[in-house]
Amino acid sequence: MKIYNTSKGILIESEQSFFLINETWDDFINDDDVLDKAKKVISKSPKVVNPQFLIENHLLVPMHNQELWASGVTYYNSKLGRQEESKNAGGGDYYEKVYYAERPELFFKATLNRVVPSGGKVNIRKDSTWNVPEPELTLAITSSGKIVGYTIGNDMSSRSIEGENPLYLPQAKTYDACAGLGPSVYLTDAPLPTDTKISITVIRKGMIVFEDSVEIDKIKREFKELVKFLYQECSFPHGCYLMTGTGIVPPASFTLQSNDQIQISIDQIGTLINYVN
Repeated sequence: MKIYNTSKGILIESEQSFFLINETWDDFINDDDVLDKAKKVISKSPKVVNPQFLIENHLLVPMHNQELWASGVTYYNSKLGRQEESKNAGGGDYYEKVYYAERPELFFKATLNRVVPSGGKVNIRKDSTWNVPEPELTLAITSSGKIVGYTIGNDMSSRSIEGENPLYLPQAKTYDACAGLGPSVYLTDAPLPTDTKISITVIRKGMIVFEDSVEIDKIKREFKELVKFLYQECSFPHGCYLMTGTGIVPPASFTLQSNDQIQISIDQIGTLINYVN
């Protein structure tokens, strides 16, 4: 079952039928039993006649007062990429150590005002010469720490800044329109299949300039492990989202350009589409 946040209410998709309910996003999503609640709601709600119109014209980011956090170096490919970009700054050893360490790398990414929905425009920093999208499976977590669903994250990254010095990570990761999130949250009470695929395509002037895919069984960390560390000394009254890292690292010869279209697809969730401002 999928839920969409729209300016007209919460849109619930169940077996190709859509139902619109007038409830606040925070109250609805931050519920350990949100899947059962959604099932009960649709049994009493009328179907939406033209849901695609709502999705195309009224779609919002699937968050409100939640924070968006991110995980780093959770894939072997990411470890190699981070070591390569920071080798001249002496940061390679840090990424080697954190990949094998008990404690994962977790960092704050954004609040709602710096996140854009599917169809929205993401930014690349003007003081960066190497900018990439990072396609990431993203956990929807309640205030109690329960994973209730999954969505798609586009963790925009300024690799030239991050590679200059690992301490510049906040500047490389957090800025206006630094992330895309959506289009929906896939609600489930079962783990995702290990062969769930994350795919990315970047289109420039009608041509594919980069594409790749990875399966989530390549993630080194368990999702519950990441949540445990995130919630160890932080509380989230409205719940939060946690990007689980990227296993897709574009080559050094690739950098995003204005007007590029970024398409990120994850099995069962859908496709997040962003444009570069």
